[in-house]
Amino acid sequence: MKLARVVGTLTATVHHPSYDAQTLLLCELIDPRGQAVGDVFVAVDRAQAGTGDTVLINAEGNGARQVFGLKPTDKLAIQDVIVGVVDHVEETGDSAR
Repeated sequence: MKLARVVGTLTATVHHPSYDAQTLLLCELIDPRGQAVGDVFVAVDRAQAGTGDTVLINAEGNGARQVFGLKPTDKLAIQDVIVGVVDHVEETGDSAR
């Protein structure tokens, strides 16, 4: 899982059929303090997120298939899926990185 901030939207009239009827959002990786730590990438929104939201990203193909209710052998051209909108992040003790 990755922590990210939604920084915009993406519209594509020509795309892979996996993206049909999907909302595409531009996300930027952030650390727990909200500071940008990575490049902007495209994620499929399954949590009704919006620009400015902090989100949780499932960034693994098999996890994406599970979110879409597919079998492990099914093909899906989607890897990054927004699975939740984060309300609060709290770092505690030695587990903070």
